[in-house]
Amino acid sequence: MTVLQLPSDWISRLSRYSIGTKAKIRGHHKGSHLSMRFGSSLDFSDFREYHLGDDVRHIDWNVYARTEKVYIKRFLDEQEMRVHLLVDSSKSMQQKWLFTKQLAFSLGMMVLSREDRLTVSAGQKQVAPFRKKGKSARKLFEHFISNLPEPTALSFAKTASFHAAKDSTVLFILSDGLEPIEDWQQFFKQAPKYSHDVRFLHILSENERMPEYAGDVRFIDDETGEAINVTLTPSAYVSYREKRELHEKGLEALCRKHGIHYLQVSIEEGIQHVLFQQMARKKWIE
Repeated sequence: MTVLQLPSDWISRLSRYSIGTKAKIRGHHKGSHLSMRFGSSLDFSDFREYHLGDDVRHIDWNVYARTEKVYIKRFLDEQEMRVHLLVDSSKSMQQKWLFTKQLAFSLGMMVLSREDRLTVSAGQKQVAPFRKKGKSARKLFEHFISNLPEPTALSFAKTASFHAAKDSTVLFILSDGLEPIEDWQQFFKQAPKYSHDVRFLHILSENERMPEYAGDVRFIDDETGEAINVTLTPSAYVSYREKRELHEKGLEALCRKHGIHYLQVSIEEGIQHVLFQQMARKKWIE
């Protein structure tokens, strides 16, 4: 786990958790989660009268002995959960890349450890999506995350593809959200078409929230290459903070408008705090 700089017992700790969701699980393959359909699991649902064509193995003969009416037991079906991780790989993510990979790895391991289906895409055409299911894929997934190329894309919100996320039970979006709010409007409008449970993890760093610079500074945009000369006075800091807060509130408002769950996290708080406190408190994991 040296590449991702995680504790040696990290995978065993993750195995105690799973992705929590209230969305109906409607996978086409058997899994470890209860769907709202009726099937053949061991989890009893209710009784109903027997109809021609029902499986006679589900008849409750004890009820028949008491009532002389034929009833069958119904059980909740067990279906797989399908989770997609859509990772922002634009240049602005470079300083947050290790934390982002730690977060994606942790969520993905929870999915695979429950024998569920995982897909991961990074918005880069040259990186094929990861698509696997179950515990046997954990080593492959660790290799995939460890070898994700450094973020180099010039845009995420405008160019990211949702194709690999089709019919996901849960869709996680991991991004710093630094692109113009206008670009995010169309992005968030599309997302709910691919999953009924979409979650936006807004990843920030303290250096972006409150830069520690003074005097005359030349800033160069990581993604566009545009440069701007700024004199950092107290009033400039106030203006920057106001614009940043306005942008963050705009992202959260867009998420709320389109029924997307929103959580802001800081890389300085560390992966353990984000997972086991922030996300557990929102019941994103349980």
